[in-house]
This record gives sequence, structure tokens and C-alpha cells, in this order.
Amino acid sequence: MVQYNSLLDLSDEIELLESDETPVDNELQNLLPNLLLAILALIWPDRQDWFFGVDMGIYSRKDRPAIVPDGFLSLGVERFVGQNGRLSYILSRENGIVPILALEVVFQTYRDEYEQKKIDYAELGVLYYVIYDAGRYHSSQGDAFEVYRLVNGVYERQPGEPVWMPEIGLGIGRATGTYKGWTREWLYWYDEQGNRFSTSDELLERERQLREDLLAKLKEKGIDPDRL
Repeated sequence: MVQYNSLLDLSDEIELLESDETPVDNELQNLLPNLLLAILALIWPDRQDWFFGVDMGIYSRKDRPAIVPDGFLSLGVERFVGQNGRLSYILSRENGIVPILALEVVFQTYRDEYEQKKIDYAELGVLYYVIYDAGRYHSSQGDAFEVYRLVNGVYERQPGEPVWMPEIGLGIGRATGTYKGWTREWLYWYDEQGNRFSTSDELLERERQLREDLLAKLKEKGIDPDRL
């Protein structure tokens, strides 16, 4: 486990990289975590004690390079920082709060998501590590969707799907849906009963359908909605 008595104390955050500047294999590596972020904003509209980073460097110590998950969630930190937000996530500026969840989206290029990155996140102290093989390119390395919880410094695979994470108060799992016009399998947040949280588009569509149903019922009763 990293000892945080030697945290970074950097005066110029602009000198740090926002990410590792490694091009993503596929747009899904950005779209998947951005969908999770968008749903979180709907689930926790009034909470200001969380941050979800997408392709952002996590800096822990001066003698260690940044760790750059495809997505990560931190609790107990400020939702927004300054006018321009965070350029990177520096533990010394976050009161030493380590992200509680890290997400890696595996696609065509394999980057040790099943080996070295598990070690890196465990050493950092990330409680949950999620691996999603979006393109099914690396089934020999593991299953397409895996969730690990850190227990005594070692990651243990969590059974079932969606996987409930009590420390976060959310579950995570896969389902087929439509995001930005693309219908395919996505990652979603779930409640404790296993119900999937909706996206903004789904909520708008539900509201539109309810409105149409109401108008149809009024017309059946001979009521002109335009005169109400």
C-alpha cells in the first residue's frame, strides 16, 4: 500500500498530463465511462461530494508516474474545483482520498489490464476494479466483464451481475441500450434491487410516451387537449 506521507506537492498542475496521451483504440473507451458519468449526474443531482474522472491521470507520489484509468470514481471530494475543473487528480490536493472505483475498457490493444494494472490499483488502494472487454478481443485473459474488490491488499472477483457495491451505494453491470444513437451493450449503474438507472434520453422518452398516452385518453373521452 502506498504511504501517503510523501504525497505530491506540485505548484503548477498545468505541467502534468491530463492523461497518458495514448490514443484510444476505439471511441467506446471514452463513450462507456462518459455514459456512467452522465447517469451519475442524474442519480446524484444534489450531491457535491463526488467526482468521476474520464481518461485523467491520478498522481500519488513524486517518484511514481500517473495511473490513468479509462474512468474512476472518488467519493468525499469536491464535485467541481475552480472555474476550469481538474486537469488531473492529485491525491495531495484531494486530502489523500484514493478513488474508490477504477474502470478499464479493454479493446484491441492489450495494456496489461488483467495483470499489471491490477497490481497498480491494489497498491494505490482502489477498492473496486472493473474490467470490461468491450470488443471481446481478450476472452483468453478473462471474462468480458469482471469486478474485483480489494480484500487485505488482494483483489477478489465479485460474483453475479450486476455487482452491488455497498461502499458506493450502487451496483454496476451490463445491458443493451441506446446512447448517442448507438444501440449496443453498455455499462450502467444499478440500485440494490438490481434495477438499472435510466439515461437522460430514456427519461425524456418515457416522459414523451406518458404525455402521448395522456393525450390519447383525453381524446377518447371527447376532450380536446388544445382547449384545456
